[in-house]
Amino acid sequence: MTETGLTTAPRPLLLADGRAAADAWSLDPGVRHLNHGSFGAVPLAAQAVQQKLRAEMERNPVVWFPGLAARTGQARTAVARFLNVDSDDLALVPNASGGASVVYNSLPFPAGGEIVVTDHGYGAVTMGAERLARRHGGTLRTAHVPLDADEDEAFAAVMSAVGERTGLVVVDHITSPTARRLPVERIGREARRRGIPFLVDGAHVPGLLDDPLRDLECDFWVGNLHKFGCAPRGAAVLVARTPLRDGLYPLIDSWGAEDPFPGRFDSQGTLDVTGCLAAPAALGFIEDAWGWQAARTYMRELGDYAVHVVGAAIAELTGDDRPVDVGMPVDALRLVRLPDGLAATRLEADALRDRVARELDVAAAFTSFDGVGYVRLSTHVYNTAADYEYFAEKCVPVLGEWARTATRG
Repeated sequence: MTETGLTTAPRPLLLADGRAAADAWSLDPGVRHLNHGSFGAVPLAAQAVQQKLRAEMERNPVVWFPGLAARTGQARTAVARFLNVDSDDLALVPNASGGASVVYNSLPFPAGGEIVVTDHGYGAVTMGAERLARRHGGTLRTAHVPLDADEDEAFAAVMSAVGERTGLVVVDHITSPTARRLPVERIGREARRRGIPFLVDGAHVPGLLDDPLRDLECDFWVGNLHKFGCAPRGAAVLVARTPLRDGLYPLIDSWGAEDPFPGRFDSQGTLDVTGCLAAPAALGFIEDAWGWQAARTYMRELGDYAVHVVGAAIAELTGDDRPVDVGMPVDALRLVRLPDGLAATRLEADALRDRVARELDVAAAFTSFDGVGYVRLSTHVYNTAADYEYFAEKCVPVLGEWARTATRG
């Protein structure tokens, strides 16, 4: 094992035949892949299943599409088992943002009502909430949750924005820009007590948290299977367990429209839903290769090492060795503060992501919160300590030079 200070890098995970875990993916070996959390990565086994399904679809579309609802229902049942929810409570949707859009398009919303979100929310979901409020002459209220807020402080911050006119609360289970959890269980109980609909954006959650909906009271929960679940893109879930689900309809009206929830989501015309159909193969691959519990443990231990080695490199560069204080941190998503002058806004963060990919052959995520730039490190089973050591040794000095240039300019 590699040791840095008091932090020990976990031994890399291997396949049953002794090969590196990364050999089970088709990721470019000339690129360091440190951003699984954004778009995921599909193992070869699941790619093969999806390709086989697509070939079957193209061989005889007239047979494929009439039988698609039954296949989708079977996949839905398998995914529900993985998330430990009832299959009658779960619909398959293209992505988490699409699931949120289903809620926004279907939910009865009071004229002049308010929607409460947080300043950690995913931009697309927040914009959808704003459009919903605007359509009904209402407003959006944004609760400020400090990055270092613990569970009590975060709960208080969200509920302080809730009032008599609140018609919907939207909160992330795990935040995208700040890599932290929010106390959705407590918020859900209070929202239920007040009779306020509650939507939880769990985009990053499937595969990352075990049994994520246990003890969670919410009207709607959305999550992507293509992130830590490693399913093909276009596979996500919408879980709805209260009577409000009876009013939920897919974004596309099709022949299943008269079916009850969630069956009406199993038929959406001539969409290519092979990503959803192959999702159980991706989830099953991780389970068969290492077991999900072991995979989560590895991601957590590697995250500890990654944030330590990258944080130490940036601290040596800047002279500031204070770790980022994230309230309710996440095992496989970690923040390290960048040198001043980098990624102060979302657009600057995206531009930095593209430049690092283009010039340094590293796929990494950069985010901004309250005017401060961060690198958001992701870990998955195919990552190793060497990935983050490379970033610390080769990329951090370059980032330092870019920061100096930016501040001089």
